[in-house]
Amino acid sequence: MSPTVLVTGGTGYIGSFTTLELLLAGYDVVVVDNLSNSSEEALNRIELICGKRPTFHNADVTDPAALEEVFAKHPGIDSVVHFAALKAVGESSEIPTEYYRVNVGGTINLVATMHKHGVKNIVFSSSATVYGDATKHEGMIPIPENCPIGPTNPYGRTKMMIESIIQDHCDANPEWNGALLRYFNPAGAHPTGVMGEDPLGAPFNLFPLLGQVAVGRRDKIKVFGVDYDSHDGTAIRDYIHVIDLAKGHIAALDKLRKDHPGCRAWNLGTGKGSTVFEMVKAFSQTVGRDLPYEVVERRKGDVLNLTAVPTRANKELGWKATIPLQQICDDLWKWVKNNPEGYRMQPTKELLDGLDDWRKEQGVVPN
Repeated sequence: MSPTVLVTGGTGYIGSFTTLELLLAGYDVVVVDNLSNSSEEALNRIELICGKRPTFHNADVTDPAALEEVFAKHPGIDSVVHFAALKAVGESSEIPTEYYRVNVGGTINLVATMHKHGVKNIVFSSSATVYGDATKHEGMIPIPENCPIGPTNPYGRTKMMIESIIQDHCDANPEWNGALLRYFNPAGAHPTGVMGEDPLGAPFNLFPLLGQVAVGRRDKIKVFGVDYDSHDGTAIRDYIHVIDLAKGHIAALDKLRKDHPGCRAWNLGTGKGSTVFEMVKAFSQTVGRDLPYEVVERRKGDVLNLTAVPTRANKELGWKATIPLQQICDDLWKWVKNNPEGYRMQPTKELLDGLDDWRKEQGVVPN
């Protein structure tokens, strides 16, 4: 019998791609999501691609009774991959207590329910924002895991607190294992164009915003600050393809289940930094025209450089980001060009034909 993994936030962007990769890797998957910033249609796309469908519960991690019901229904769960959270840096400064309630409170509920049901492995979706402004520390750009922690916004502070909760729980319960995955800037879509990022409200991240400008859903992109100490004045980020990132979760989960390493942090990034202007230019080239932008003031809590040192994950997890930046742009463009309204549209015949070709190449046999 295949091991069962619970994925919280499993219909969201990274959660849905990780669910897909878990199914492709032979795991059974139970998804919990309250659909506050995602769509159940993501489950249809997962099934379309791999021929398997995760079990879905529309539930909120801040509701202990709902979590209890899920664990009681699925006694085979032996691990959790935890994504469920509010995730916008800017918004977290506007409604900080809601971020603490959902992100920190939800995790406390989750860990308590796991503990009650004897589930001892958790892979946590942390963030490079826990490092804050690493330029303050000599020799810490690009950023290794031993960089001092010091988030500059409430979102990052919720991630830091959750890391501490998991670390403390593992310390108190030596049979527990936790992977704290600090990832950098996820981007891209499935190469078939069938699955991608589909935020329900206004997106806060650069790539989905660029996609909306490219298909005419938005007039222009806002560039937050051109007074950073970079070669073109814009902030530097480490953009990683969402499929590479999803595979990093599988590698971490396999590590916890096989080696029982206790609690450990791993950076998931490429190790290569790109400025905002470089990204706007790269995606504009993919689209075939210059995308309009407007320079505005820096966002509160943003920092100059978030680029990873991914060596620890490369060595200890046997994982490496392999998909190049151009592929991120190409895959994103294929997704938004064919799905300008996201999951509110059904895949075209052309995309479905391409999906058949992709399955043959990958050796994926739908049920």
